[in-house]
Parts: sequence; C-alpha cells; structure tokens
Amino acid sequence: MTTVRRTLRAVGAAAAASFVLAAPAGAATATDSDHDALLARGAYLMNSIVACGNCHTPMGPTGPLAGMELAGSGDMPDVGMVWRAANLTPDPDTGLGAWTDAQLATAIRDGVRPDGSLIGPPMPVAFYKKMADADVAALIAYLRSISPVKHAVARSSYDFPLPASWGPPASAGLTAPDRTDPVAYGGYLADIGHCMHCHTPLHAEAPIPDERRVGAGGLAFPGPWGVVVAANITADRDTGIGGWTDQQVKDAITKGVRPDGSRLVGPMPVANYANMTPEDLDALVAWLRTVPAVSQRVR
Repeated sequence: MTTVRRTLRAVGAAAAASFVLAAPAGAATATDSDHDALLARGAYLMNSIVACGNCHTPMGPTGPLAGMELAGSGDMPDVGMVWRAANLTPDPDTGLGAWTDAQLATAIRDGVRPDGSLIGPPMPVAFYKKMADADVAALIAYLRSISPVKHAVARSSYDFPLPASWGPPASAGLTAPDRTDPVAYGGYLADIGHCMHCHTPLHAEAPIPDERRVGAGGLAFPGPWGVVVAANITADRDTGIGGWTDQQVKDAITKGVRPDGSRLVGPMPVANYANMTPEDLDALVAWLRTVPAVSQRVR
C-alpha cells in the first residue's frame, strides 16, 4: 500500500503541469504522451481526493471487493430513499461502455444520463459542476482504462420527486485555480472532493444544504459501521477544528486519527486521502482554515 501511495503521489505531482494542455472531453485525439499524462491525472484524482470508489466500488467486511472496482453498489437505505451507486466500468451492457465522452461529462457535472433522466442523490452534482474540463477528461480517461465488469445495478428509488434539473449546465471552458494560490486551489479540491456534501447540515425546512452552516456537521450516515455523524470542520475552536494544528488536521484526513488518538469510522475515505500529494494536502488545509466558524457540537 505504501508503494501504491508513493506512485500515485508521484504521478499526480509530475503530470500536473501538463494538464493545461489536456484536451477536454470530446476534443480531438491527443498524442500518446498527452493521453498518458491525462490517465495519470485521472488515476491520481480517482484514488485520492475525488474517491468515486467510496460509493461505486462494492465493499466487503475487509474493504473493497477484489475485481469489482467501480462496479456499483447494492441497496443503501437512507432517509426517504434507497440509493444505489451505478456501475462505472466500461462494460457496454451494465456499465458505461456505450456512453460517449460527452455523455460521461454531462453525467458527472450535470447529473443527466444519456436518456435524459436525472441522477439523484447522493451524487454531488452541485460540486462536480465546478470541476475543470481537464480534470473531467482525466477522470473519463481513467474510467475507460479499468476492467469492464458485468454487474447490473438498479437505479436508486426515492419517496420524493426529483427536480427537473440540477440547475444550468456546467459552464464551458472551466479551469482549476492556479496552484500558486493554495487557498483557492484547496477550495477547488474540497469541491471536487465534495467535502461539504457530507459535512454541511441540511435546512430544517427542506432537504438541501444549509448555506448558513457550511461545514458544521451533523448529518448521520448509517452503514456497516453503525450510524456515524459528520464532524464540524469549521474554524470554531470549541466544536470544530479551529484548535487543531495543521498536522492534526492532516492526520485526521489521511490517517483517520483525531488529536485525542481516537479513530474515525464510517464513510470517510481516509485510504484515498492518504494518496494526496503533500502540496494538495497543504492547499486543502489552507482552505479549511478559511471556513467560517460555526458553533455546533456534534456527537
């Protein structure tokens, strides 16, 4: 595992400079060198901050099931719904093998399937709308590279109607913030990692994130681990992470260990975050320091 992490960090750092040249989904064929860099970036994103496998790879008692990477999950009961993560492998019958790159990009950023139907919660479409064209192309290149797995997964079911859309389509020509601005780039990483999708409580009046309490925690996540409640990750010193050192924040993100030595359990994809480059981890922490303090104690 250590070797894998070092390799992912290396390709993530080495390939980053070339991504301004990476073709967006649906563009003309790139050179072999461009494609290799794109695939390296996709592997890094998928196995670190974006962590699609946290939902889309079926899990057993000891972790991800062998030979089933991104092959889709079983029933996951939640409030008002039973969600199922789709098969993202290139299988043409049960996965995404018959989808075009443009269709994949639309599904990722706009939450719309090729047949026009809407992808429902918990797909974090609002955050993926901000993903840079080059990073969308990199994820698609990675999805094309994995082994196809024939595994039919039913669509999620909801006790409430889905909206007509998740808002206007993602803007064309999106780029990531410059890495020389760690706060801005860290915020971008938090978006494509949809950190606040789990760590922001919902409005009391409607099942949508409460923009007044971003990062305040409190959402409950049932699973094999029991019921885990998302932590307050705002700058509040008493109920959030404002009193933690940078290294303590990093240890929680990448090792699942709190400052008091207790361990995180549940859906937090610590094994993925452990693959982040030191520079990306620094940027993420720099951005977290800017999240306004909200006093909300979470058990």
